[in-house]
Amino acid sequence: MALLQISEPGQTPDPHARKIAVGIDLGTTHSLIASVVNGLPTLLKDAEGQSILPSVVHYTESSFETGSQAQVFAEKDPLNTIFSIKRLMGRTADDVLRLGEQTGFHFADVEAAVPLIKTAAGDKTAVEVSSDILSTLAERARARFIQDIDGAVITVPAYFDDAQRQATKDAATLSGIPVLRLLNEPTAAAIAYGLDQKEGATIAVYDLGGGTFDITLLKFNEGVFEVLATGGDSQLGGDDVDHAI
Repeated sequence: MALLQISEPGQTPDPHARKIAVGIDLGTTHSLIASVVNGLPTLLKDAEGQSILPSVVHYTESSFETGSQAQVFAEKDPLNTIFSIKRLMGRTADDVLRLGEQTGFHFADVEAAVPLIKTAAGDKTAVEVSSDILSTLAERARARFIQDIDGAVITVPAYFDDAQRQATKDAATLSGIPVLRLLNEPTAAAIAYGLDQKEGATIAVYDLGGGTFDITLLKFNEGVFEVLATGGDSQLGGDDVDHAI
């Protein structure tokens, strides 16, 4: 699929201007960022050569760490080590209560529409925690391309409602990443496996993630993926398996 450069009437595109677009998988357990480099989709790595970023944030009074550097605090400072924050995106306080003890977080003792997690750095919303994860990913792109990101496509579960999608956009905006669009994860998976080359095909995509288990039926016709049906359990995922064990 080719990318087109479009200019307004009377204007011509600057042949020397380089626009940087990235794709981001903001996952419950792990996150990734990629871009097209020399015509090929390429995962962007950190300074240690790691492409996978654990979706974990550890807070102190004056700073935060993400990924594997944050994971090491899971046992010795669990109340300030936030994981699986995607499960709280766009959720109300009542929704969070249904997750029970599985979150492991301490919430602020105030009546708020949006759940507030107590940390050493102050009360944090799910949007703010996700923003810190996205900021870490964005730094990889800036280090690779020596310039800011012009836009990002971020994947979200197909079942995400408007509040959850907006929360994802808000997290990206807070981290300084312009959102080009949100792409359903099953559609992204189908494209990754080249299923956009199978005209008229009906495809079933299963997704067992850290926070959810769902299935989506897609039909590819005339260059467009149509979602025929989506089902599953938005409160059943790898976190729940871990908790049960």
